Order: sequence, then C-alpha cells, then structure tokens
Amino acid sequence: MATPPHPRERILDAAEALFFQRGIAVTGVDQVAASAGVAIVTLYKHFGGKDNLLREVLARRLDEWTRHWDAAVAAADSPVRRLLAVFDAVETFRAEAGPTQWCCFLATASERPAPPDGRADPVLDLVEQDTRLVTGRLAGLAREAGCADPDAVAAMLLLLYNGVLSSLLRGVPADPVASARAAARLVVDSAVGTRPQR
Repeated sequence: MATPPHPRERILDAAEALFFQRGIAVTGVDQVAASAGVAIVTLYKHFGGKDNLLREVLARRLDEWTRHWDAAVAAADSPVRRLLAVFDAVETFRAEAGPTQWCCFLATASERPAPPDGRADPVLDLVEQDTRLVTGRLAGLAREAGCADPDAVAAMLLLLYNGVLSSLLRGVPADPVASARAAARLVVDSAVGTRPQR
C-alpha cells in the first residue's frame, strides 16, 4: 500500500492546482488547506503565509522544469539538437506536470506587479530566476551550436518558447510545441548554415 503524501506535499500540490487554474489573487489559503485536507494551522506551520507558499510552489516548479530540460539536453545527440531540446523539455514537462492553465511563472508575473518602491519581492525573484535560466541557457547552447549571433538566436527562440506557453492558455494552435520547434529549426539553420546529419 502506497504511503500517503506528506502534508507539506499535499499543500504544495493543492496550491499549485488552485493558484494556476483559478488564479493566485482569488485563491485564499483557507481554500488551499481545504483542498489539501489539512487544517489551516498546518499550512501556516509549514509555510507561514500565502507569499511563502507561492514561492515554494514556484521553486518546486523551477526544479522540476530544470530537471526536464537537463534530461532533454543530455538526450540530444548534437549541439543543434541540444539547443532545440527546450521544446522537447516542454513536452515531457507538460506530460508529467499537474494541470495548470499555462506557465506558472508567466501567470505569477501577470498577477504580481513589481513593488513600486523597489523593495525586494522573493516571489518575483523566482520569476526572474526562471527568466535568467531560460535566456542564459539558450544563449549558451546557441553559442555551442555555432550560431554567429547566439544572443539574437536565443532571443528568437525565447519568443517561440513564450509563444508556446501562451498558446497553452489560448488553446490555439492545437500543437504549439511542434510548430515552435519547426520555426526554431529554421532560425537555427539560418544562423549556422544548413549542415547534413544534425
């Protein structure tokens, strides 16, 4: 018989589902606790409040996304395929992730403006960390793939990646990953020149 998930994991699972299906602002911690099947005092004991809970959900999500991207890059057999592996990672990540409307980081950024007084925001720090990971890694992989202007290629692939994530919310096109991967291949081929057997 399987061991039931620890209350902390149940809370994270419930928060992720509610925050990114219904919305962060409209979801109260009481709803999260009820969905997780725990007392609200248990939620506060583990997370201290809604902001810390959201930050932990995003941190877990970032770790999972990074694991999928690492695996996709490791499985690729050429520098160009390693660059395009971001789209493979989206597919495997979405297949394994819990149901959400779209990207948790874009959803958080859309609901949480930066503090006007420039104060630090640990939640938005996670969103920025995700952005740095994607942009920096795409640029590094574009450099390894021999792109003449790796930063420009990374920027174009980032647009396609963001388009995939937005299309998941819109629901059109039906298979945004395949369309983005094909467009990305054209971008990369034009940047490195057409080479056989890549």
